[in-house]
Amino acid sequence: MTDITERAQVLLKTLVERHIRDGQPVGSKTLLEEAGLPVSAATIRNVMSDLEDKGYLHSPHTSAGRVPTAMGYRLFVDTLLQMRPLDEDAISRMRAELNPDKSSTELVQSASSLLSSVTAQAGLVTVPRQEANQLRQVEFLPLSGDRVLVILVINEREVQNRIIHTRRIFSETELRQAAEMVNQRFAGRPLERVQEQIVKEMQEARSQIDSYLQAALDLANQALEQESEGEDCMVVGKSRLVGNATAEEMQQLRGLFDAFERKKDLLHLLERCSRAEGVQIFIGEEAGYKVVGNYSVITAPYSDGDRTLGVLGVIGPTRMAYERVIPIVDVTARMLSSALSS
Repeated sequence: MTDITERAQVLLKTLVERHIRDGQPVGSKTLLEEAGLPVSAATIRNVMSDLEDKGYLHSPHTSAGRVPTAMGYRLFVDTLLQMRPLDEDAISRMRAELNPDKSSTELVQSASSLLSSVTAQAGLVTVPRQEANQLRQVEFLPLSGDRVLVILVINEREVQNRIIHTRRIFSETELRQAAEMVNQRFAGRPLERVQEQIVKEMQEARSQIDSYLQAALDLANQALEQESEGEDCMVVGKSRLVGNATAEEMQQLRGLFDAFERKKDLLHLLERCSRAEGVQIFIGEEAGYKVVGNYSVITAPYSDGDRTLGVLGVIGPTRMAYERVIPIVDVTARMLSSALSS
């Protein structure tokens, strides 16, 4: 239930939709033309004044019309919004991008790019935490000099290749035996636990002067160090926020871009979202961070069928097209979850 009349709801809905389209304050004359209500301009001015008193609207400049507040957007999203179903072209494109044959890393990258391009906002996806990744197999192949090719098989099918520089030159036989030892000890365990155990066993091997074990563990540690240095969160399409911004919004973007670089606040917000079910919508400072003040964040968790792996979503100005963006975030999360669990 709301504390405003049905007429006021119609006018608020019309005002929000108009402001989302052009980013400008909306005056009573425009509302009179677009709302389709059999009322006078004076009545509309009175209703708008009442909505402003109740905190749903505010006037950025004297007699220049009104714009929605975060509270006004919240009422619009929760009560007045009519979702727009995704068209078949958009769904087909999303299916193609989130192909189950891709690795989990490729799927996460595709999801962030897809969200940005389809919504014209910045797309963001948290990378699955290491405890969600299990080591299946490791293989070491000699290259020239001190270079070794590491082949990591993670979870059921993801294969990662990387080159490491070793502290001494290993023969092919030594590398094969080292891989056998690592697989025997650590295959099937979460990557995070594997790294912890490797560091512990390296210390024990040093005390026992076990050079063979020490060498094998050192190789494994180097191989997994790069895994732990990966990004926690991917943000794609920041330039889209610039392209869609009004002059006033441009001034606020610098703080938001700083937050993207630091990522601490962003990751904390997304971590909160990972513990919730379904689509979460934060409008302005509802997110709990001042830097997000004039932006909205729409997120949904994704999983592999058994457990939540991360969160994806978009961030854009509060005047975004919620009726379209919310279903896109929801469907993308479902499709990514389906691809990761197949």
